[in-house]
Amino acid sequence: MIKCLIIDDEPLARSIVLEYLQHYPEIQVVQECDNGFEGVKAIMQHQPDLLFLDIQMPKINGFEMLELVEAVPDVIFTTAFDEYAIKAFETNAVDYLLKPFSLERFNNAVRKWLQQRQLNKPAPTTAALAEAAGKQPEEQVRIVVKAGSNIKIIPVQEVEYLEAYDDYVKVYTKDGCFLKKKTMSYYEKVLDPKQFVRVHRSFILALAQLTRIEPLEKDNHVALLKNGVRVPLSKSGYSKLRTSLGI
Repeated sequence: MIKCLIIDDEPLARSIVLEYLQHYPEIQVVQECDNGFEGVKAIMQHQPDLLFLDIQMPKINGFEMLELVEAVPDVIFTTAFDEYAIKAFETNAVDYLLKPFSLERFNNAVRKWLQQRQLNKPAPTTAALAEAAGKQPEEQVRIVVKAGSNIKIIPVQEVEYLEAYDDYVKVYTKDGCFLKKKTMSYYEKVLDPKQFVRVHRSFILALAQLTRIEPLEKDNHVALLKNGVRVPLSKSGYSKLRTSLGI
């Protein structure tokens, strides 16, 4: 039996997927969720094979939800997203259902997934999909992380600096350090350059946290933050920081 979840804040959208799935007795809907918080818990509990997932939901969006899950199931998106994002899905061979969708379109998506499953074709990674989908408004103003068993939403104005950490980024705030499975390049593109500057291959700092720039040996410099942390500046990072400060 194939286990699946339906995660969508619209009851009508969930009911349509349920109705269409009646044509597939081998697929069992183990739970319906109306937000991403419930979705994360349901994925951990049921370990489904497939998600029918909306992207634009209250609290946290579909991409943010997937990034909080260790083992991401295969996903068929059910979305009213714009055309640019849809092209990104197509490029990454991720199937989607553009609302409102017909039974025929639904069948095409499910049959495609069943064929891929039978051939053991790997699904694209969440990170690759999120990067390709481009900037989303929510991710320019907040960062969603897991804090133990809880989900924490960090407004970007509370971020002091970011640090590269293997395949993750460390997000530092006054409340501590949180891991996010993203890249420094991603945040360099997404965060407002008037508020954040990448000053080193491994560091992005919030300009509001900067107290002064200190010289080190030779031509090296370090940025001193309000919390006392000293962030190294590369030569190009030092130049970008001076430009951002207008000096």
